[in-house]
Amino acid sequence: MKLAFILDPLEHLKPWKDSSVAMLRAAQARGHETFAVMRPALAWRAGAVRAACARLSLRDDHRDWFAAQAPREMALTDFDAVLMRQDPPFDMEYVAATWLLERAEGEGARVFNAARALRDHSEKLSILEFPQFIPDTLVAREPEALQAFIDEMGDAIFKPVDGMGGAGVFRVTRSDPNRNVIVETLTDNGARTIVAQRFLPGIAQGDKRILLIGGKVVPWALARIPKPGETRGNLATGGTGVAQPLTARDREIGETLAPLLAARGVLLAGIDVIGDCLTEINVTSPTCFVEIAQQSGFDVAGMFMDALERECRK
Repeated sequence: MKLAFILDPLEHLKPWKDSSVAMLRAAQARGHETFAVMRPALAWRAGAVRAACARLSLRDDHRDWFAAQAPREMALTDFDAVLMRQDPPFDMEYVAATWLLERAEGEGARVFNAARALRDHSEKLSILEFPQFIPDTLVAREPEALQAFIDEMGDAIFKPVDGMGGAGVFRVTRSDPNRNVIVETLTDNGARTIVAQRFLPGIAQGDKRILLIGGKVVPWALARIPKPGETRGNLATGGTGVAQPLTARDREIGETLAPLLAARGVLLAGIDVIGDCLTEINVTSPTCFVEIAQQSGFDVAGMFMDALERECRK
């Protein structure tokens, strides 16, 4: 197959841990051609969505891990599959990219995750579809409502709807002397909607990333355990990733969501579970392939390629 990966700049990727690189390596090992595309290069012209595409060859050297041929303009329909793997922020430029990718789908391109699914599944708000799995949650922008939630819960987590990697996440208690300024800052004085959730003590045992691939659940989670003095488990904030088998509750949540998301064009999702509660559904650029594979021996990238190949044969 000929595969186009829409990526962040290659020199910014961390080949020893990046899930996109793991996908590229798995694809190359199976004899597929891989091409890198930068999102700013996406353009519609002469009846098709096109981009400058660079053929890749991967090496085992972490410091010199790829060779790229000179980019050449290609239509996205020239590929068997297009994989959107650029990290958020989910801003208007990201939305514009999904519009272009949806047009490419209309021209016959196979895009994973599907453009509409990327656009319509807010990573922070999609959990609202599954109230049976989530903690006490408030989505609001009015400071009075958010202050009342703090008073009701006593201990809460506040986060922006468009962040990633733990950026802008605050723990706020009823007695916190900074509660007013936290609410004012995150909501831009009531102009911006945010998510508030009851604080879950289970974070001490880790924020579990559970991967859903092709409607199935990867049998291992990566518990991202906060460093001392921190309430965020994100690896980007210094958390430690520990692979562990799924609990019965993890599997219940995963097996409920996996087929529903797959039917909407989500080939890969990363759901976050703290304790017994679903807290996020990540669809833009889910990660943790490498950590799970290294610690458990389970070939996550291989499972992903199996699912991608099945989709491309349909």
